[in-house]
Order: sequence, then structure tokens, then C-alpha cells
Amino acid sequence: MANLTSEFLGVTTPNPFWLASAPATDKAYNVNRAFEAGWGGAVWKTLGEDPPIVNVSGPRYGAIHSNERRVIGFNNIELITDRPLQVNLDDIRQLKKDWPDRAIFVSVMFPMNEETWAKYVPMIEDTGADGFELNFGCPHGMTERGMGAAVGQVPEYIKLATEWCKKYAKTPVIVKLTPNVTNILPPAIAAREGGADAVSLINTVNSIMRVNYDTLEMYPATDGMGSHGGYCGQAVKPIALHMVAEIARTKQTAEMPISGIGGIADWRDAVDFLALGASNLQVCTAAMVYGFKIIDDLSDGLSNFLDDKGMSSVSELVGKAVPSVTDWQYLNLNYVEKAVIDQDLCIKCGRCHIVCEDASHQAITKTVNGERRFEIIDEECIGCNLCTIVCPVDGCITMQPMTEGVDPRTGIAISKEKADWTTHANNPMRKES
Repeated sequence: MANLTSEFLGVTTPNPFWLASAPATDKAYNVNRAFEAGWGGAVWKTLGEDPPIVNVSGPRYGAIHSNERRVIGFNNIELITDRPLQVNLDDIRQLKKDWPDRAIFVSVMFPMNEETWAKYVPMIEDTGADGFELNFGCPHGMTERGMGAAVGQVPEYIKLATEWCKKYAKTPVIVKLTPNVTNILPPAIAAREGGADAVSLINTVNSIMRVNYDTLEMYPATDGMGSHGGYCGQAVKPIALHMVAEIARTKQTAEMPISGIGGIADWRDAVDFLALGASNLQVCTAAMVYGFKIIDDLSDGLSNFLDDKGMSSVSELVGKAVPSVTDWQYLNLNYVEKAVIDQDLCIKCGRCHIVCEDASHQAITKTVNGERRFEIIDEECIGCNLCTIVCPVDGCITMQPMTEGVDPRTGIAISKEKADWTTHANNPMRKES
């Protein structure tokens, strides 16, 4: 089987899967269980100044469930650790002694003054921890106190705080970025300019999940009042992948190592992040929902995938998909695909016909020669692939390339020269920064 041994910022671990900074990494008991289960590392739940903050005593989490009651979106209003700093430091020190082959990075969040960083960074580093992760992403609670996303949304603050941490730290520093920005590149560039050794992303998305349908108060609530929280879980993965790929494909940030976070729940998610530029993976929601034993499926699935691709290590997969990411204007308008329905697999449910009639281009028949039969009308099909998404039978509807390309907006064939120019690889105006 492929070797999952991973190196990130000079720290070697049995696999690239680390627990993200969260309730599951708040104490030695939990992290020890995780390491026993096989996790490669952990980012300690965010430490702050003493005395510790106070969390709410009541519902802290909200969720969006699928029809099968599976958690697909998760929200929390929990703040950083509410345990005394010294208790956390003692736990970290003991775990590093017990598990020298596992990574422990410590998430930290301090006010915007150098004196605080000068005081606490050496104290934390003295535990033997492998490095720091600067929490510039928390969108609730700490933002109102001038920390978390309040720093992560201002590139100048990111650069300054990173410089302070690097000034007093001897170990690597990761900057954790917030997705609550219009463009992830300025914060990433600021982290690099501040001396960050890597970035991790994404932190949680600002959100309100729902209301209580009995009381018509927002949920979760504390004594009748609620607050926006951080959204995570599988539903945020597309946002995370976009931001990871932007950093990986942009000249100014492409050389920065990336720790990918946001919706990793199975090996396919891991492949997505690695192929789009991450070289390390952090997991939170899935571990909270399913427990630490999911590491078996993550590791086995990734190892089997690498074997199938003829790859012997994780590093061979990192960034493989990045060259295929471009801007819309560089897409090849001479390339055409259309849907094809496998009649042997079709169960005649009609979902493809309904959505194509109502929301697309009326390109699927309902009857043929008086019989209920669904077929693609090639001259009407624009290749949008909506039918493949709604079809309940895997592989029944597939997209097949056509031999001649036509601009779907005009119906006019485009010359081969134009098609070549619009590809990213051959375009002299391709994105460099």
C-alpha cells in the first residue's frame, strides 16, 4: 500500500490527517484517544490570555441534516478554550512526551499588542509543541473583542501579528485564514509577507442556522437570545476548495504550504484538497459527529486511491489538479459535451425530463412512439449536466464529448485557432497573480 507518511513544515507524521483546533482538541484525554486511534497530529484548541474566557452553558451547536438525518452542515457559537492556560500547557507537554511521532501545533489568539505575544509565545513553545497556528478566523465572540476574524479581515493586521509571533517563536507558524472575505489572496499574501511558514484554511463561515419553530427565536439560543456562529462541515467544502486553489495557483502565494480545512469527511474529500494544493489536512466536524475511528476510513481510502493511481506517496498527489484551474474567460468554447441516457439503466422515473422542461432547455423526451421513454434531443441539449445531477441511478446519464464544438450562446462553430487561444495553457494573458 502507498506510504501515507507525511511531512509538513519539517514535522513528520504517520499520515497527513490532523484534528483541527476545536472541542475535540481541548484536553489531553481527547487528543490521546485520537492518537491511539491513529491520527497523525492535532492543532490544540485556541489558547488565549489568562484568566480564561467564559463560554455559554447551554446549546452551542446547530446543524443541517440530510433527509437521512446525516449532518451535512454544522454551526457553533463556542469560543476559545475556557480552561486555565497552565492546565492546557501541562496537557500539551505530557502529550508531546507520550507521542513524539505525532504533531501538536497550538492555536493561539491574542490582542493586537506586541507585549502579549512576547509574553505568551515562549511560554507555549516551552511545552515542546511543534509550532503555532494563529487563529485569525473565528467569526463570533472573539471578533467583538478585536480578535479572530476582526484581524483576519484586515491584511495589515495579519502581517503585523504574524511578525510578532515569528519574532518570538523558534518553531513554525501557520496562519489560519477566515473565509469571511471577498478575496482570499490579500490575507494570504499578508501572511506570507509577515513571515508565515504556511497557511491553513478555511476557518468557519459566519452564519445563523435557523429559528426555533415553537418560540420563533433563533436557534441555538441562550436564555432567549442567540448570536451568529461559525458554519462548517461538508457543506462548506466547495468554498474551502476554491480558496485553497486560489492560493495554490497564484504566483505570489503558490510556494506557501497549505493545510486544508473545511468539510473533510471521507477519502474523496482528502483527494480533493490534496490535488488542489493542500499538503496537510485538518478535520473537525466529521470527528465530532462520527468519532475518532473515521481515521481508518480516511487513511485506508486515501492509500487505496494512491495505489490505484500508481502513486507511492501523498506528495505525488499534492497539486495535481491545480494546472486545470483557470478563470472562466479562458475556457475552451470549442469543446462540447452532451448528455446520453443508458436505456438499460433507466427506471423511467422522469426526473430528468421534469427538470429539463422546467429549468433548462427542453432537451429530453417524455414519450417516443407513444411509449414512456426518455431520450436526449441532441440539437436542444446544451450540455449543462443538470439531468445527471438529479438522476437517482448512478451512471444512467453520462456526459459524452462531441466531435465538433459550437458556441452554446450563438450556435456558431468556433475556429480551432480561437479554441486554442482560449485554453489556459496557451493564453498569454493567463492569470499570474
